[in-house]
Amino acid sequence: MSTDFASISKAAAAVVAQAGQSVVRVDARRRHPASGIVWSADGLILTAHHVVRRDDEISVGLAEGSELPATLVGRDPSTDLALLRVAASGLAAAQWRSEESLGVGELALALGRPGQSVQASLGVISALGGAWRSLGGGKVSHYIRPDLVMYPGFSGGPLIDGEGKVIGLATSALTREGGIALSATTAKLVVETLLAHGRMRRGYLGVGVQPAKLPASVAASLERETGVLFNSIEADSPAAAAGLLVGDILVALDGEAVERPEDLTLLLQGSQVGQAVTAQIVRGGTLTEISVTVGER
Repeated sequence: MSTDFASISKAAAAVVAQAGQSVVRVDARRRHPASGIVWSADGLILTAHHVVRRDDEISVGLAEGSELPATLVGRDPSTDLALLRVAASGLAAAQWRSEESLGVGELALALGRPGQSVQASLGVISALGGAWRSLGGGKVSHYIRPDLVMYPGFSGGPLIDGEGKVIGLATSALTREGGIALSATTAKLVVETLLAHGRMRRGYLGVGVQPAKLPASVAASLERETGVLFNSIEADSPAAAAGLLVGDILVALDGEAVERPEDLTLLLQGSQVGQAVTAQIVRGGTLTEISVTVGER
């Protein structure tokens, strides 16, 4: 038993040492440095928005001990993510794991670098959930709650699995119940949008929705049981301009299936703002398609 425990202990230490090469210190507030994750080898650093209290005079401490000035690429307060850039190359970019493969009860390690060296905390994934909206109104693809201690300065750092892959970015600012982790899907969407626009763009149709069961004939042809019903249409909204109606059931948008309200949330990406997309709906028991131009909230 002692031999097994020693092996597990050494393996955990090795994973922390490896993954720690992708964890940096972020100095962007008056007190208490925070942490960040190397997003790309050419100097992109992902961290938490709430730890970046200023837009300039930001510095990043790398794993090998050097300190570099950083510029703010952009931030998204609604998901508590911020993207920084340092003039560097050959950095150890973190490897991210898809949230779809996670399971409740898996062991997880939270890493941080609020000082010169990496720090770690061990626990388990205690809860997983689907898409949700943060207190700030951000659309977050998955809910990941770890049962472990996130020490001061851990915000912006990674939650990793037993192979050292990043499960999510740790934040203590999105819920009232404590720290959670933001998944790879949310991080990728925010990074790509900030790189393209310097801010987050949110797609908008102007509809209220609820789950709805599809008519039997439609369900059989689509090979799925549910869609989302429009229970309200805002005046002068993209949906109203396109001729969508209360009572329509949306089953696909831009070629992607919509079975639950959170599916629509995830599909309304900032890259679609100003673009015409096809909404496949059920109206009067019949499938039809309507073109709608996505607005920006």
